[in-house]
Amino acid sequence: LIDNFITVLRRALSRTFYPVLQQAIGIGSAFEGWTAREEEVLYQVLVPLTPPLGHLFHLERDTDQQKPGRNFRVRVELECRCPREYQGMNMLCFQHHPDVIRRTTQQPNLLDTLCTDSYLDVKKTVHWFCTLVGASWRRLPQSRSWHLVLLPSKRSCNLRLTNGQESFQVKVLFGVQRHASDIFISSRYRGAHTPSTMWPESYAVAETKFFRHMAREAPQDSSHLKCLQLLARVLARKDFSIHSIKTIVMRLLHTVPVSQWQRRHFLLQLSDALEQLRVSLEEKHLEHFIVGNQRLPEEIRLPPDVLRAKPPNLFHGLAQDPAAYSQAMQAY
Repeated sequence: LIDNFITVLRRALSRTFYPVLQQAIGIGSAFEGWTAREEEVLYQVLVPLTPPLGHLFHLERDTDQQKPGRNFRVRVELECRCPREYQGMNMLCFQHHPDVIRRTTQQPNLLDTLCTDSYLDVKKTVHWFCTLVGASWRRLPQSRSWHLVLLPSKRSCNLRLTNGQESFQVKVLFGVQRHASDIFISSRYRGAHTPSTMWPESYAVAETKFFRHMAREAPQDSSHLKCLQLLARVLARKDFSIHSIKTIVMRLLHTVPVSQWQRRHFLLQLSDALEQLRVSLEEKHLEHFIVGNQRLPEEIRLPPDVLRAKPPNLFHGLAQDPAAYSQAMQAY
């Protein structure tokens, strides 16, 4: 479905200076083989963006230590396309003659449309894409049998599709790839006060690749996904974050021999995961699985700075908030 959208939209945008939409990448539980939802399925996809003709993207790391995680901004520049010996002379160049380009093509450049103070704006990008989706839906073959509703969201394009008997949701996030790796900066939500020009670093593509790697390595009757799904559904009701539960299971998958994930060891797997959760809660410490992990499968590519970084503590908030720590221990 999303690939069909991307094909139609790329055709419509081919002569414009909007971001170039790349093939969508499936991320999250639905593409990893499990789900924490008991109602309709949620499919999450990441659509990579690359700069249009005559534009450059520069990723700038945000140094504000008060904001959680690793965050970036995407500075957009007009590219000089003059031959080196003619720079600045009377030629059609995006950097030196943007007004001439604008009049000639009758298209605004990206700085005029989706940027705020020269930085790519998440909310403007999401609104632009959602508008395109709504206008293009009737061109897709799926429109003959499915009904599309655009759900409100500021940092992703959320779709619900129904056909009278079935329904599912699609959450479209946007990202810019870092160093030809599996790490992207993305439009994902990170708190109510996240600036619209901030793009948090995302490890979702790397995590999904890890689960696909484990699916190839694990026994055919492996129950690691069943274990994760059960833990996520039960513990999420007790206000544990699904990502922390997923992190514990990924760490166990990384350390416990794959032969021990056979179905007959299911109760042992559950016990190990719950024990790891207990220890992590007591220590108020659970390290991020991707950041700083130098023992990942070779197919998972990390930028050098992510590979060398100190893994953030996912339970840092518990160490800072005694009331939250007490509540978490009671919930466990």
